[in-house]
Amino acid sequence: MIEILAVKGIPDVKPGDDIAKLIFDACQKNNIKVDEGDIFVIASKIVAKAEGRLVKLSDITPSIFSIRASKIVKKDPREIEAILSASRRIIRMRRGIFLAETEFGVVAANAGIDKSNVGKEDFVLLLPKDPDRSARKIKKKLEKLFNKRLAVIISDTYGRTWREGQVDMAIGASGINVFRDYRGDKDMYNRTLKVTNIAQADEIASAAELVMGKKKGVPVAIVKHYVYDNKDVPAKKLNRKDSKDLYR
Repeated sequence: MIEILAVKGIPDVKPGDDIAKLIFDACQKNNIKVDEGDIFVIASKIVAKAEGRLVKLSDITPSIFSIRASKIVKKDPREIEAILSASRRIIRMRRGIFLAETEFGVVAANAGIDKSNVGKEDFVLLLPKDPDRSARKIKKKLEKLFNKRLAVIISDTYGRTWREGQVDMAIGASGINVFRDYRGDKDMYNRTLKVTNIAQADEIASAAELVMGKKKGVPVAIVKHYVYDNKDVPAKKLNRKDSKDLYR
């Protein structure tokens, strides 16, 4: 049976901190036994903090474009400038909404830039620049510390185009195939499945959020006893190509 454990006791992360070591120390302190194949789900926020992705708004001089855009989307023009610095391109900018494609290809409100749980009034937090690379680095260090084969998913919270509410999804991954592909398999009535390709990394990230929460100060969870293909297929493969996107 699948089990999801909250890893408590991780301190407030600062630039330069070793995320893997913080996780290892918290597991040791809480007597959490880590097994072969465990999946570590890590909130993007602590990864971004460790990578120094905090930006001080008072250090930003907004461009003319950012000043004009701020009047449309009702945001601080310095925040708009920060969003642009972390974006490949703007997707939508209207009715108080600013959608942008991040540097690693995810479409998100405000390019995923956040002020919650940052801890400083005049700061915003950008997402990790390359979450798949971050996941590979953390996984390698965790495997060395625990002497186990492991997987890492870096998660972040996103809205959904046709649904209210938000869910967590994978923006970085290592040690796991982000898909569970059923195409070519037979269903229970012996029909061949043609399109079913489950984004299992997103499902794992969402499930882990149930124990992590947004106000509990628990940025890491361990998913145990889940059977998965450990072929390394990164989270960037989850991003739909423009040629398949009906809405861009």
